[in-house]
Amino acid sequence: MVAHEIPAVVRRSPLPARWAVGAAHTAALTAVPSGTWRITMGLGVPVGFDTTGLGAPGWFSVVCVAMGLGIEGLTLLTLGLVRPWGETVPRWIPVVGGRRVPPLAAVIPAALGAITLMLLSIPNAKGFGGAEGAPTGPALVVMDACYAPLLLWGPLLGVVTISYYRRRRGQ
Repeated sequence: MVAHEIPAVVRRSPLPARWAVGAAHTAALTAVPSGTWRITMGLGVPVGFDTTGLGAPGWFSVVCVAMGLGIEGLTLLTLGLVRPWGETVPRWIPVVGGRRVPPLAAVIPAALGAITLMLLSIPNAKGFGGAEGAPTGPALVVMDACYAPLLLWGPLLGVVTISYYRRRRGQ
């Protein structure tokens, strides 16, 4: 079969609104500063956080890198709410590839995630000053600046989830 003869993917729901696509991409970027800060700390670069007894660099480094990449991976899932793979499972995935994603299979975990993120982040909205081992002075300002974008992840995920639900309801 010639490339131009490959049938296009049939979209079953309307395209996502531009604002929803922008919100999803912004949500996917919210973990980059904190992940960079965390990985930097894990590699043993002095960022002002007391890592005494944590084995940095060492096993603590592995934990920091895994957390940084894992959290970024979770933020990237927000893109599924505005991309075709959030409506149809990619064909390369064994067993379920090519199947339609039931809307609630995406909406329920995304909504629970948004609520959980907001509940976890709201108490830290004032910053990390006073937390055990937290840096002080300019290092605290840098740490707080790196973690501040995470405050947006929950609300952004929430509005993108509502947009996804509205586009896909009734399917």
